Amino acid sequence: MGVQGLTGFVEERGVFFTELRLRDTKLVIDGSSLYHGLCLAPDADFRRGGDYGALAAAVRDFFGALRACGVAPFVVLDGGRGAADRKLPTLRGRAAEQLRAAQGLSRGAGGRLVPLLAREAFVQALGRLGVPFVQCFAEADREIAGLANRWGCPVLSLDSDFFVFDLAGGYCPLSHFQWRSVCAAAGPQGRFVPARCFSAERFCRHFGRLSTALLPLFAVMNGNDYIGLEALEAFFSKVRLPRGGRHLRLQGLLRWLAQFAEPAEALDSVLKHLKKHQREEIRELLCTSMEDYAPSEVNLEDFFENGRYECEAARKAEVPQWVLDALAKGELAPFVINALILRSTFLRVQVENMQRPSAHGTALPIRQVIYGLLLRASHGTEDASPSKQTNELPTVCEFDRCQKTLKKTFVQAASLPPDFCDDRFPLDKLMEVPTSCRQMLLLETLGVKMSFLEPIPSHLQLPVAVTCYWIRHSEPKVKLNQLKALLLVIVSGELQRITDDPDPTVLPAEDDNVAYNEFLKWKEKKSENNDFDLDAAHSFCQWQCCLQMGLYLNQLLGTPLSEPDLSSRLYTGTLVHRLYQELKSAPSVENLFSLSPKMGQLYLVLLNTVES
Repeated sequence: MGVQGLTGFVEERGVFFTELRLRDTKLVIDGSSLYHGLCLAPDADFRRGGDYGALAAAVRDFFGALRACGVAPFVVLDGGRGAADRKLPTLRGRAAEQLRAAQGLSRGAGGRLVPLLAREAFVQALGRLGVPFVQCFAEADREIAGLANRWGCPVLSLDSDFFVFDLAGGYCPLSHFQWRSVCAAAGPQGRFVPARCFSAERFCRHFGRLSTALLPLFAVMNGNDYIGLEALEAFFSKVRLPRGGRHLRLQGLLRWLAQFAEPAEALDSVLKHLKKHQREEIRELLCTSMEDYAPSEVNLEDFFENGRYECEAARKAEVPQWVLDALAKGELAPFVINALILRSTFLRVQVENMQRPSAHGTALPIRQVIYGLLLRASHGTEDASPSKQTNELPTVCEFDRCQKTLKKTFVQAASLPPDFCDDRFPLDKLMEVPTSCRQMLLLETLGVKMSFLEPIPSHLQLPVAVTCYWIRHSEPKVKLNQLKALLLVIVSGELQRITDDPDPTVLPAEDDNVAYNEFLKWKEKKSENNDFDLDAAHSFCQWQCCLQMGLYLNQLLGTPLSEPDLSSRLYTGTLVHRLYQELKSAPSVENLFSLSPKMGQLYLVLLNTVES
């Protein structure tokens, strides 16, 4: 969420913060804020589609710094949009902003954009590091606040809503959390992270007798992600708050609210300034929005102790228990829950050729199978009469780029093979369909046979199947050097994986180390050609879209193929672009890994499988 103008207002007046030496405590972390913060590092390349290995390394360093200070992290991630979908207008606005950023980047202007698979890479990195995390059914703010208050520990985020929650352990903004500068204290206490901590109580004391219970009303009157200000303009014009910019108005509103003992009294006073016919509607709007700051009924402590995630809103939306459990463990993406309960999804824009159709178009047939699996039981809709069920396939509303604007399109779900239309296997029994059938549906959707994938290491079978699919469905056609560049990146990730994280049961081969050192030397050489090829970028964006939907379909089917590890450099955007440029001028770069027979062989196996 977020309250308009509040971060700047609080930052301008440093008196609301105390200096904190964070050590030996639990810490509840807003996962969405953290991965956005780590992705949008000042030195990141935003044009070439994401360096997921670098993101995973930053995640490792971040949690390593916490561990060194005795801090026990618990990460809480946002889930779907929630059954009421109240944030839809805000999300459309954000998607339009991201589209403008992508457009600027595609022309060579500045801009920042989170890469398409950043969330997946982040979740995988947490899993590898053994960091406890949960993904909520909908927006996570209330559950984060509830858990932190239960434990009396701070919240780490970059969301101005946490200035509004009354948090017993305070709120540490990520912008003041100096995890890269861990300090050693004099004396026995040991190391700590220098941070700043905001207290709602200290904030309220600054404005006379203001009660923390009035902060939610202050937030919703000022405008947050759920409510605009237009409805309240009559109030603001009559109360004569100080003029001269947003911050003065915020200050005036806080001082005005300080005269009331509780929210109900203040709300009545606000409504008196509005026309009679508007009052009830606006009361309802403000009360509903204030509930976003009320304690959540979800007990996350229970999840972290016993692995149980129970949520009334999910039960009301009739989400099958296995889907909710998989969502909570990060084994299903928010995309899936939005398609299931809202029949609506956002397809995130990348830096692509804006003159061409959206890169997500390539993966449409995969998405249609996902929608078919989720909605074949006409989930929870009134119109599921037998006549409609038999003749009409359900549709999903997709928000995606069309040229330079955000457009919505209605997409029909795919009709599925007989095994999946069997009444014995509705969505809540999908895992009872035999694994061989689930694997067959995945492979048929991607257009490959298992016999083709057998020579490939199991953790690379899904990326290779997706690459075959990409070659068949891409428009314009994939160029051979684009394919080679992509496969060389996959091989470089494998080489790095076996060198950095060797299997203790296998003797390390000396030639792998030699090949890896040669590769590092090549990488450090200044690239001859730093051109940005927009058509190649578009093609690699299409591949990432296909990989994303291949991952989601594989997860929904209970991973009949091993899940590939993005955090071990399966895809590195800067590297794939550089290899593509060099292959055009110096084809010998194809032999980059020939010093390691194993890696040379892997490259040839990948190339032959995909070409055949």
